[in-house]
Amino acid sequence: DYGAIGELVKHGVASDRKDAGRIAMNAGTDMDMATKIYPDFLMELIEEGSVPMEALDSAVRRVLRLKFRAGLFDRPYTAGTARRLTGCEEHLALAEKAAEESVVLLKNDGVLPLHSDLKTVLITGPLADSPHDQLGTWTMDGDTSMTVTPLDAVRQRYGDRVNILYEPGLLFSRDRDTSCFPALRRKAAEADVILAFMGEEAILSGEAHSLADISLKGAQKEMMSLLAAAGKPVVMTIMAGRPVTAKDEIAKADAVLYSFHPGTMGGPALMDMIFGKVSPSGKLPVSMAVHVGQYPLYYSQKSTGRPAAKIKSIDDIPRNAGQSVLGHSSYYLDVGVKPLYPFGFGLSYTDFTISDPVVENMELSCSDTLRFSVTVENTGDMDGAEVVQVYVRDVNASVSRPVRELKDFKKVFLKKGESRRMDFSLPVSSFSMYDLRMEKVVEPGRFIVFVGNSSEARASFSVSVGN
Repeated sequence: DYGAIGELVKHGVASDRKDAGRIAMNAGTDMDMATKIYPDFLMELIEEGSVPMEALDSAVRRVLRLKFRAGLFDRPYTAGTARRLTGCEEHLALAEKAAEESVVLLKNDGVLPLHSDLKTVLITGPLADSPHDQLGTWTMDGDTSMTVTPLDAVRQRYGDRVNILYEPGLLFSRDRDTSCFPALRRKAAEADVILAFMGEEAILSGEAHSLADISLKGAQKEMMSLLAAAGKPVVMTIMAGRPVTAKDEIAKADAVLYSFHPGTMGGPALMDMIFGKVSPSGKLPVSMAVHVGQYPLYYSQKSTGRPAAKIKSIDDIPRNAGQSVLGHSSYYLDVGVKPLYPFGFGLSYTDFTISDPVVENMELSCSDTLRFSVTVENTGDMDGAEVVQVYVRDVNASVSRPVRELKDFKKVFLKKGESRRMDFSLPVSSFSMYDLRMEKVVEPGRFIVFVGNSSEARASFSVSVGN
């Protein structure tokens, strides 16, 4: 990786840059990315015998082989007629579609989609009109002049339908200046609904931007309290590069959308979703914790010898109590064991039912394929899409296995009242694991298959795998 050979010195493995070059080349590292250690020291290392010429020859051979396979010697130059297409209509439409499908609806107390009879909408929050931050981290060539923010989008697409008020409240996500709060309070009183765009700046996430506290920064918590006190429906959209901990803020909102950093066309995608032109269909690619202290928190954790069972909370423990292990279980006494929202979770504006699986064969060999089907029905009042997810658990194995592993998923779009059968085929080879000899094998035994719309899927069946 970038600078990795030079970093051997910082790791304490190499004594200096020259020594780092010796170690890397003898280990089979063919290319030196950015440190210039190979051009500076490789000839000297070969001449003194620290690196054999054969090592250099092998490295050159592998690099050239890759270039031949890539066709670089057949086509060493571009055609010259190629031109860079940035921001063409087709690409922007695709960017908007990608943003639409990645937004996750976490909560909806009936306020979304917005009703057609509302008259005044307040747009607020530090991410409501932040073209740079909307693009997210590591967008070296991002063009903020092309970004369409939520404020831009609501004015362009819905300005003729509703009266739009705008008061950012906070100028950026870390802003602690609350001098705009009185004006925000007045405008909140005028509005029929409040659309608050909260989150974090792009620079706060990504490589080398870890945080010990991943709650909303600045005065965003205070701002959400102010908005909730206005007594109007509050729709909070969180734009962030990580799953922030925002339990209290989410509790104050009537609806919550999680868009991560949605990119150039995030504004139109969000506004069309909020106004009901599009129904949310995104699912969480991570588990969202109640508190940062729960991390690492992920759906595919290994089984523990003492899983959480009937647990007392911290409030149930009397003062001066005798020492107790409270059931010998793995648990957080203050926040519990479950995430706020699990991996794979995501709501829609409509409702779906997923039937119990119909399984073709419960007895399988290691070379077989598991086949089953479910029927998905849109039982709500709006067209929409659902993601059917399939998880597998290896009940008994020679090494500890995760409680669930995502093995397949399919997304289906259904009109209201429509139903469709969905067929799944899982090769038994996909149940494989690395055993104690570090060999990839499928061990005979019982496997549980879970089917549903999140990692907490309840519908399940068992299959037996023989030799």
